[in-house]
Amino acid sequence: MYRETLVDFREHFWSFVGAFIGIGIIAFIQSHQLPLMENIFLIGSFGASAVLVYGAIQSPLAQPRNLVGGHVVSALVGVTIGRIMPDIIWLTAPLAVACSIVAMQVTRSLHPPGGATALIAVSGGTKICALGYWYVLTPVFSGALILLLVALVFNNITNKRHYPIKRSRLRRSRRREIKKRFKTIS
Repeated sequence: MYRETLVDFREHFWSFVGAFIGIGIIAFIQSHQLPLMENIFLIGSFGASAVLVYGAIQSPLAQPRNLVGGHVVSALVGVTIGRIMPDIIWLTAPLAVACSIVAMQVTRSLHPPGGATALIAVSGGTKICALGYWYVLTPVFSGALILLLVALVFNNITNKRHYPIKRSRLRRSRRREIKKRFKTIS
């Protein structure tokens, strides 16, 4: 059984608190600071990110590089597709998602909600499209940063929760790859 599903009540509690505070801060900023812009700061992909960064904190897909990088890379891809392609949703939507997956893989920042971030960039309506590349900065980068900062606090409150994970398999493989490169250079 997947390790993340075998958590005790305290882990459920901290997952709840982290997600509530993280999404709550973004929603608060949306409702009090940006009321004229409608609902563009609180994008749906942040809900999926909250599941990963507060509920599956040991997943490689939930780590800071993946959270922030995956959203930003996907937003850049989505906005670019929206700018250069004709406004044909059956073409732009799958192209934005597919290209964002490849871009996240290339940048080693795979974060599944990033696909939704790219999709929102091309299908989010006139307010999102009007933002252009500002969409990458706000709501995407700033919202992902808020989720990350809250995760750094609430995922490290107890002795059982450690975020980001320090000795992940992903980091070990990256260290081995770097060592190989330096050995061949020497």
